[in-house]
Amino acid sequence: MAIQTVGVLGAGTMGNGIAQVFAQHGLTVHLVDKQPLQLDAALASIDKSLTKFVEKDKITEDIKAGALGRLHTHTELKGLAECDLVVEAVTENEATKIALFKQVDDLCPEHTILASNTSAISLTRMAAATSRPSQFVGMHFMNPVPLMKLVELIRARQTSDETYQAIHLLSEEIGKVPVTAGDYPGFVSNRILMPMINEAIFTLYEGVATAEDIDTVMQLGMNHPMGPLKLADMIGLDTCLFIMKVLYEGFNDPKYRPCPLLQQMVDAGYTGRKNGRGFYSYD
Repeated sequence: MAIQTVGVLGAGTMGNGIAQVFAQHGLTVHLVDKQPLQLDAALASIDKSLTKFVEKDKITEDIKAGALGRLHTHTELKGLAECDLVVEAVTENEATKIALFKQVDDLCPEHTILASNTSAISLTRMAAATSRPSQFVGMHFMNPVPLMKLVELIRARQTSDETYQAIHLLSEEIGKVPVTAGDYPGFVSNRILMPMINEAIFTLYEGVATAEDIDTVMQLGMNHPMGPLKLADMIGLDTCLFIMKVLYEGFNDPKYRPCPLLQQMVDAGYTGRKNGRGFYSYD
């Protein structure tokens, strides 16, 4: 099946990045979010991103104009009714995702593939909540989506070979490098990344070094482009805590215990760059 029309559910940072990449590579995109202001912000962000690509000679003005012309926004799910693929990119809450997938499942044609951009939640459980579990798959894009090449493809227990191959091919067509992961807590990326971030937080919590020094060690000593604490702020400390809890509960292993400081920061409302304060302060 040739995928030509893609729906993206959720117009936040990940959703608008996913929508941009699909539209930039010639697909018709329907971006859905119940908040009109969120859709306006998403369109402004996509326009700004495409303009930067033009300024850096990575794309032409015609490609930018074409991408924007293929992008359609909706405040209701019925905007997804004719899509060949729907990618969900809403908040990391399993009940919320399942409720939305049940509605999309009822709305979309039989051939439509359903995908989730979840960074940790079980694809197998979400697939089981739909009437098309064999057409359910994980597409975990990296942030910022227009710049990062990797996409983790997660096969639910029910995902068919046909569905997987269609999404693998599509990922390559939009310029991504697909890597296959099994449906286990954290998949590959967050199973490795989040414990490292959690250990950096423990290092700060125990007074071993300052946040700046911890990040400098990892940048200059390990050649990381960004220190783990600054990266945690960018991801969102609430998201980091959620993923650590998924790992802790999923594996029932104390090595994944979230650092008490991370829990305390989230309890205080210090969730990182998105609200101006995390391990660092932001204007």
